[in-house]
Amino acid sequence: MRKLRLLPAEHPLSVRWRRFWRQVSHMMPKRIYARSLIIVIAPMILLQSVVAFVFMERHWQTVTVRLSEAVVRDIAAIIDMTDTMTVNGDYSQIVRIAQERLGLRVDILPPDPLPAPGPKPFFSILDEALSSEINKQINRPFWIDTVGNSNIVEIRVQLADGVLRVFARRNQAYASNTHIFLLWMVGTSLVLITIAVLFLRNQMRPILALAEAAESFGKGRPNLEYRPRGAEEVRRAGMAFIQMRERIERQIEQRTMMLTGVSHDLRTILTRFRLQLALMPPVEEKEAMDEDIDDMQSMIEGYMAFARGDGAESAGVLDLQTYFDKLGEEGRLRDRALTTKLSGSPLVKVRPNDFQRLLSNLIGNAFRYANKVDVQAVHTKGSLIVTVDDDGPGVPEERRDDVFKPFFRLDEARNLDKSGTGLGLSIARDIARSHGGDVTLGDSPLGGLRATIRVPA
Repeated sequence: MRKLRLLPAEHPLSVRWRRFWRQVSHMMPKRIYARSLIIVIAPMILLQSVVAFVFMERHWQTVTVRLSEAVVRDIAAIIDMTDTMTVNGDYSQIVRIAQERLGLRVDILPPDPLPAPGPKPFFSILDEALSSEINKQINRPFWIDTVGNSNIVEIRVQLADGVLRVFARRNQAYASNTHIFLLWMVGTSLVLITIAVLFLRNQMRPILALAEAAESFGKGRPNLEYRPRGAEEVRRAGMAFIQMRERIERQIEQRTMMLTGVSHDLRTILTRFRLQLALMPPVEEKEAMDEDIDDMQSMIEGYMAFARGDGAESAGVLDLQTYFDKLGEEGRLRDRALTTKLSGSPLVKVRPNDFQRLLSNLIGNAFRYANKVDVQAVHTKGSLIVTVDDDGPGVPEERRDDVFKPFFRLDEARNLDKSGTGLGLSIARDIARSHGGDVTLGDSPLGGLRATIRVPA
């Protein structure tokens, strides 16, 4: 007996990883233009963030520490001079040397207590560097003020018989040109991003033109002015689309010509049959033969209508309100209760004759098998939805897809083409799909059948 091999259970980490990436892909933009911008901008931002961090952590901090070390070393030298060179409390020579040689303004204050320590800034490399160097090189009580946008840094050091106050320029102890680097980096990034956006827009135009041509062809409005351009891959896709469009058009043209030719030949034969019957003496079978010829004539007309459904009618504007008014007259002639409702603009851009044939096939079936018919049309921006409801016998749910097949006829319940050839709904669906839409069947609130037409308009 053959043993079944059980597949190993999937690891929970892989399940969570796939779930995470599904969430990320769900949040990502869906348009290729936005995704391309992310592909260009995200690495640039990441690279600049790493460069800025390394610069701030290494270069900026190292330079600031070295500058602060030099300033504190000068202050330590001044303190040594005050201890060894002062004569009778005369600090004038020390003040002069500090100002002329070291670039520091020095004062000797009375031996008052140092000010209370102020709040330290949240992020200040200068404050940390100066404090660390003073503790290392001088090791005396001190007070510093680095807060604010002033260009001067104040340092006070407690001496044996006074307080040494030193004013130093901020750029002596701090790498103050960092913002120039950041401005250059950000400015260069903005220039590069602008160039990338313009370049991507030029690259996206051929793709959008191809999408528009394909969408127009799907709606039955071929864009014959489309020419492939752009990158080599986009040109190849455009040429493939043009070749596909030409093959489809040739196939439709060949089928139309074949059906037209066959129908024409059959009509010629039927004409000879009618002439021969007219010359025959009256017999019992003559009436039955006339009925058979009438049925064949009806079938040929159906074939011709099916062939015309594949015709290359140009797109135009159809006034639905005018068409509904004509339907009202037809409903009165057939003694049917017809109600129509139109929401939105009555003017729709379709192939007028084909679309009227589509509506006539569906509404004609409703008139044939129902007493009450309700037609509603909703025209919104880019979409047209027409529903045809009736109170007839309807179509079984399991047969609703079959009735769209050519030459298919129901044996029971509601026969949608009882007096025709079984092509009515096939023609209707072909016309709807040639407009980029479709026809579906469902249950009607009136108790019969609902036919729904959805096409872009």
